[in-house]
Amino acid sequence: MILKKYLADRILNALNQINLQGIEVAVDRTQNPEFGHYTSSVSFNLSKVLKKSPYEIAKGIVEKLDDPLGLIDRIEIKGGFINFFLKETAFHLVIREIIKERANYGRSNEGQGEKVQIEFVSANPSGPLHVGNGRGGALGDVLASIFEWFGYAVEREFYVNDVGTQMNLLALSVEARMKELLGMPFEFPEEGYHGEYIKDIARLAIENFGDNIWNLPQEERLERIKEFAKDTILEWQRKDLEDFGIRFDCWYKESTLHKKNLLKEAFDILKANGYTYEKDGAVWFASTRFGDEKDRVLIKSDGSSTYFLADIAYHLDKYRRGFSRIIDIWGADHYGYVARMKAGVEALGYDPNTLELIIYQIVHLFRGGSAVRMSKRAGEMVTLRELLDEVGKDAARYFFVMRDPNSQLDFDIDLAKTQSANNPVYYVQYAFARCCSLFRQAEARGIEIERMFDCDLSYLRDPLEIELMITLEDFPDILKNAFYNRAPHRLTFYLESLAKSFHSFYNSLRILQEDEPIMYARMALVFATQQVIKNGLDIIGVSAPERM
Repeated sequence: MILKKYLADRILNALNQINLQGIEVAVDRTQNPEFGHYTSSVSFNLSKVLKKSPYEIAKGIVEKLDDPLGLIDRIEIKGGFINFFLKETAFHLVIREIIKERANYGRSNEGQGEKVQIEFVSANPSGPLHVGNGRGGALGDVLASIFEWFGYAVEREFYVNDVGTQMNLLALSVEARMKELLGMPFEFPEEGYHGEYIKDIARLAIENFGDNIWNLPQEERLERIKEFAKDTILEWQRKDLEDFGIRFDCWYKESTLHKKNLLKEAFDILKANGYTYEKDGAVWFASTRFGDEKDRVLIKSDGSSTYFLADIAYHLDKYRRGFSRIIDIWGADHYGYVARMKAGVEALGYDPNTLELIIYQIVHLFRGGSAVRMSKRAGEMVTLRELLDEVGKDAARYFFVMRDPNSQLDFDIDLAKTQSANNPVYYVQYAFARCCSLFRQAEARGIEIERMFDCDLSYLRDPLEIELMITLEDFPDILKNAFYNRAPHRLTFYLESLAKSFHSFYNSLRILQEDEPIMYARMALVFATQQVIKNGLDIIGVSAPERM
């Protein structure tokens, strides 16, 4: 990022000299070292404007280029691309920057404390979290961390859907299992919850309530059971998420919307703005006026409100809490909700561009090459807890974010448990552990480790060292890419690339040796690598073990 910015500034300065201002200049790494270390395609973007060939434009830019720090060895023009070959000393600036910034390397204050809310997981409190919730949880938490690295004030929120049919079915299911356990006649609800966890809640409920629960009127009894079951499941979910490395700042209950009368407030705003109408005994929201494919029901013909109205009221409350940007992370079954939710926000009077909805695809678990479909405890799904118990937090979080959210994720349980280079999280962690091991060896030999911070880096000139330094320079740029594209998986790709460069360097070149100038220069490079891996793993929420 230091070097890319330096080169981009050189191009901008050249453009200013030929009276071209306000041009966006991108500088990228070359894929082939024959074309230099970095390249820019700015000439192609200017070709139509200036009505000249990219080559002519590139030639004019290069003629005006300055190099105040003397970092450029030579420049070549290939078909309009401006290719930069840098001196070895240029890459030493990267090491100096990392040593200076350390845990702040890659950070930015771009957000300047702007309030952002990211809502994710938000599973119904009717059962344990499943692996799909795990993917949404990892995606949301890592994205929140990236926003924090860019200087935003982020609030992580879990929306508790504690109102509606699913909660009534939960109460009926637990009550039926309580009766079953007590040897009482029972009738299990047709659409009830069948997992073994319902029996677990029933046992706890029997112990909690005692015999007095059966003396209550059924309506009051079911309400008591519903609250107990909800609280029990929420505690399970909270514990699973904490063990997964996620702590929410706010657990917002849907019932709060009803207590605060926010559904009526939201409805009244839509009505006052002229976006509601009556048809077939129901009240509709004219969401097609905002680009939705069809209008949506707000109040059903029986007078009850829809989930969509509750969602609109919930987002009204979010904006009133002062968030300037709201991000919802939802599962694949919510794909059709994007347009209607943005329509609802705009109809309330807010900028729909301040609401982002990220939809992630489903997770397929595999073991031994075969799909894993059923849970021993939950029946129809595999729980997040089962996965955590089997592969651990680090592997689970890493695997959940290492693919584009828009792609289905095939999660190989056997691979996640493997301690080999084939396991990407192990591969990255092992690179960090190797760095730590080297410094332990240096300390055991009595080497003055602190001398590496002020050493002569000019001894770093091997191609493997140059490649590693170039990769380290990429880190801030990769973070920007992950931030602007809401794509945490790009950070995992980067960490694996960095680990590969480091392992090649470590396996091929002797670091601790009698030639002290070379030794200290290489130790500084190891330190920089160790720091960047740590920064990346911290963002993902994966540990950086010093020994493996």
